[in-house]
Amino acid sequence: MNAIKTYDVIIIGAGPAGIFTALELADKGLRILIVEKGQDIRARIATSQNPNARKEDKVRNVVCGWGGAGAFSDGKLTLTTEFGGNLDDYMSQAELLEKINYVDDVYCRFGGADRKVYGDENLDDIRQIKRRAAAADLRFIPARIRHLGTDVNAQILTNMRDFLDGKVDILSDTAVEHIVVEDGAIKGVRINGQDYACQYLVSAPGREGSEWFVSEVEKMGLRLTSNAVDIGVRVEMPAEVFEPITDIVYESKLIYFSKSFDDRVRTFCMNPYGFVVTENNDGLLTVNGHSYAHKRSENTNFAILVSKKFTEPFHEPIRYGKYIARLANILGGGVIVQRLGDFLDGRRSTPERIQRGLVRPTMPSATPGDLSLVLPYRHMMDIKEMFEALDKVAPGANSRHTLLYGVEVKFYSNRLDLSNKLETKIPNFFAIGDGAGITRGLVQASAAGVTVGQEILARTQQV
Repeated sequence: MNAIKTYDVIIIGAGPAGIFTALELADKGLRILIVEKGQDIRARIATSQNPNARKEDKVRNVVCGWGGAGAFSDGKLTLTTEFGGNLDDYMSQAELLEKINYVDDVYCRFGGADRKVYGDENLDDIRQIKRRAAAADLRFIPARIRHLGTDVNAQILTNMRDFLDGKVDILSDTAVEHIVVEDGAIKGVRINGQDYACQYLVSAPGREGSEWFVSEVEKMGLRLTSNAVDIGVRVEMPAEVFEPITDIVYESKLIYFSKSFDDRVRTFCMNPYGFVVTENNDGLLTVNGHSYAHKRSENTNFAILVSKKFTEPFHEPIRYGKYIARLANILGGGVIVQRLGDFLDGRRSTPERIQRGLVRPTMPSATPGDLSLVLPYRHMMDIKEMFEALDKVAPGANSRHTLLYGVEVKFYSNRLDLSNKLETKIPNFFAIGDGAGITRGLVQASAAGVTVGQEILARTQQV
């Protein structure tokens, strides 16, 4: 390999996984390079705030750049082991919780210390909900969440970038073309036709870079396994129905295993504020562009998702999920909305039926239709059973007037065979973050970076 420059560590991707790897290694005497195909954080913020920015730059900026796809999110740090990824497949729950608490401390150190943690209150009420859920064959999982808010999240990422300035080399607006492997050993990366050598390579390309990453590792002959694909509906019902839960816990999920197929069904992203929610630094909620002092919407909305993991010989769950989503778009010209009563009766909803229903839809652009023409039969049965179980915890959930929006599909990148240190079968080549298919959120992605950074540091100090 004829390299123009040599590093100890090269990190592909400046999302939370890549950033936290670098934070662990900075100031330890190592030569480190971060390569990010999107913009640096200040340029990224400027693009997001520029109404005259090119459309293609705006689109790319949503998922690429310093901070990854979560840079402009509302910055929810989920401090619970059972949310946000599969790191507990590689370490014990106790070790994962220790890593999560460590990550939270780092976010606090860089500017999040004064942001409230939700979920430490109402413990007696939470136990009551857990008992009611267990009686309905549901598992209730409350989350501890530090809510940074969009502006604070962006400032923390800027502070991290400033801390690393001068300690690591950073190439923004630069894509890695190829991972260089020779004789089964990692050698480095190719950028703009030139090679950069390294002893340790950390691939953290995020979900945006997952297809490129899969293509690269397949060329190396590394084995990939397909993750599950989640397919379901978004649900809307009167806020009062779930107030016994949403008044007590900031965020939670309920898990059910269907009697018909033993499929895993879960709720996702439950909030009592209608659609499109963000929070600014003044503690105001923005719902569909309007600010409220934590004022509730008339409706609660959340997703019900059925997880399906395919077996041999099928290896294209993402393609399958996209097919289902595309079919819904073809039939409805976009999002389809259907009353639960019509869904159960096997008939389409009409504008008239939606209009005379008891739930006012907060997504008026959705087309009344029939989700049974889109969803597979087993998914429909799983969703039906889930509503029956939810009704025992939150009476009224199984109302005929409840609205279903579809379809909601969540894709997860294929997963490599990794060690408990997140190392591939090629020595000193690590794969982390959403792009490696092992995490799905800020905290677990950050924890993966901590794990790899600490492992690399331990190895370099042994030499």
